[in-house]
Amino acid sequence: MKKHFALFLFFACILYVPAQELVNDTITRTATIKANVNGNTVVLTPETPSLNQIAGAPKAFYTHYWELGDGHYSTEESPKHVYKNKGEYEVKLWATNNYDTGKPPTTRPKKITVNTISDEHEDIATMDEDFTLKRNREPVLNEDIVTILSYKNIKNYNTNGKLYLFYNELKYKADNFEITDTRLHHNEKKVSTDAFAFTRNIDDDGTYIASISNQIIQSNQVLQDSTVKTNLPLTVSESKAIYKNWSVLEFDNMQPKEERHIFFSLKTTPEMVKDTSAIISVRGIYVPDGNYDNHKVKDMEMEIVTSHDPNKMSSNGTFMNYRLVRFKTLKYKIKFQNNGEGPANTIRLETDIPDMLDKSTLKVLEMYPKCDICPKHEVVYSCLDTTFTDTQAIFTFKNIYLPGSEQKNVKAYDSTKGFVKYSIKFSKDFHKKKTKSRTVIIFDKNDPIITNYSTTRFLPGISIGTKVGYNSFSKLRNSESYFFGATLSPYKSYRWYWQIELMNNFHNYDGNTAIKEEFVQEAQGFRFRQRTTTNMSYENIDWDIPVLLRYNINNYIGLGAGLQNTISLTEKSSSMVFIEQFEGEQPDAPIFNTIEETNNETNSFTNLRTGLLFEATAGFARIGPSLGARYIMNFENDFNYWQFYAIWKF
Repeated sequence: MKKHFALFLFFACILYVPAQELVNDTITRTATIKANVNGNTVVLTPETPSLNQIAGAPKAFYTHYWELGDGHYSTEESPKHVYKNKGEYEVKLWATNNYDTGKPPTTRPKKITVNTISDEHEDIATMDEDFTLKRNREPVLNEDIVTILSYKNIKNYNTNGKLYLFYNELKYKADNFEITDTRLHHNEKKVSTDAFAFTRNIDDDGTYIASISNQIIQSNQVLQDSTVKTNLPLTVSESKAIYKNWSVLEFDNMQPKEERHIFFSLKTTPEMVKDTSAIISVRGIYVPDGNYDNHKVKDMEMEIVTSHDPNKMSSNGTFMNYRLVRFKTLKYKIKFQNNGEGPANTIRLETDIPDMLDKSTLKVLEMYPKCDICPKHEVVYSCLDTTFTDTQAIFTFKNIYLPGSEQKNVKAYDSTKGFVKYSIKFSKDFHKKKTKSRTVIIFDKNDPIITNYSTTRFLPGISIGTKVGYNSFSKLRNSESYFFGATLSPYKSYRWYWQIELMNNFHNYDGNTAIKEEFVQEAQGFRFRQRTTTNMSYENIDWDIPVLLRYNINNYIGLGAGLQNTISLTEKSSSMVFIEQFEGEQPDAPIFNTIEETNNETNSFTNLRTGLLFEATAGFARIGPSLGARYIMNFENDFNYWQFYAIWKF
């Protein structure tokens, strides 16, 4: 009995320990919403867990995003909000931990009840544009983000219109997001995603559209800027060619100068692209008046991150097609944030430029703080200066004012952030290899901050080659062997790559002559000598299937080694038998009889052979024509041979 009781305690302890560990592993950080309600005025305060500082990074801090339950939002740490009407409102908080090693804390929504109206509500205009897309943070695997779609009626009459949100780009195999919740506060209605966009055209009304090129453009002309367009069905069709998924909403009775916000919760999928220098995007379309085709388009780019670090470098060249890359212009974006207690007046960005890119084609597309490009002479106004070294581009913001996140009276953390977005083209001659770039950021005279690596990669691609040649078998008699076939390999690989081939061989050769002498005793007692000579010949159609690893020494010379399997699809063998019979057993006895016989035999899928191969090519090693020589060492000695060929890779 004691023995059984001891065993029971032993197993109970084993089960208990992992159970305890499992409970500990499920503990997550949480943030709490505290609300001070005074009539219809509410002051919100977050209680957040302590931060775990990333070693070597700037001081860790939280950023905050609040949804106030009535269609308004705030990014202040402790916002004050006046509700317009009585009622119950659900406040949500997303706190994001910057320069912190853990996950963002989760927050339960909080119900706010407004029973009396003590303060007058005033709708304060917050939008500088009539259509914007924003997000509360950058996407991280297993973390939800919120996309805020804001729209404003700038017309002098009430409007009804449509809104589109496109997401999950087709260029990525898997989905990056799924919409888990859409929060509407102004009676917007979801419509079928298959609905056809139709409005009345305005081809000849004589109106004009603002252009980013500072030129006046008639609305019926094809030339349009990136945000104002007049062919809605075309824009929707183009968007569907870029994105897999979309959501369509209709709104109505929007008053002049009214601002509205829609909140989309986007959940990252397990298959989300993992590249931390990749740029993904969502697109919004705003049709302010459903009676017309006039609409605006906004593309919001987001950088994949593993942690929330405001200082980051990203690129749109994560995966590129090498065949078409000469027609592609790379775009890079460098983001930074002043985390100091005071403003920054000079910001220096020392950015790596890979050898394959042409520094002379670099163009600054956008920047913040917004300023002019510096002239060649010294100036006292704010400007962005661009200089170059052998390996870097150096962007310097001069005479600017970028507030610090720890600075007193700074509530909007976005005002402490900046960026430079630039484009650059490839050099005339470059190899198919990935690149890595990063930026050193220096605020005034502070210690430098180093960003992540922004990596560009090329898709393997497929190169199909045609190959013809001659096989030389030194140990086979009267051998004639010709072949043609195809090769499959990655397109224009830089150094190492795999190649597989399928060769169709036509091979004719003679086998060894066999001579047999014997004495024949007839029934009558006559004994004579007989010589049998057998000659074999073969006509084969063979398949060669080589698999080899190749290495390009340079653009013109390549080496390779691998294995080859050969099988005879058909083998036609002919045996010619010649029999000589001699009178007597003496060596010089005369012939008294001869017999000739011919036998034909056909077999399929025979003679499976395996061997090693070694080769060298000269010509255009990566793409185009070249000549080569290959030696095949079959494990059957008679079938060692040289192969001389011409190949053209496409």
